[in-house]
Amino acid sequence: MELKSLAWIAFALFVVWFVAGVIFKVAGAAIHLVLIAAVVLGLISLVSRARRPGHPT
Repeated sequence: MELKSLAWIAFALFVVWFVAGVIFKVAGAAIHLVLIAAVVLGLISLVSRARRPGHPT
């Protein structure tokens, strides 16, 4: 009986570890997407600012 309860505890810990890993992966991907979007928007802003008339290039 004790072995069965240990197996259930191990299974529950594995499930928690798996779910936490998935959550961290999704969060990491979201952070990367936000960083990429910020870089792209910054480049677009710089390019549009450089193309404005009257701007010394």
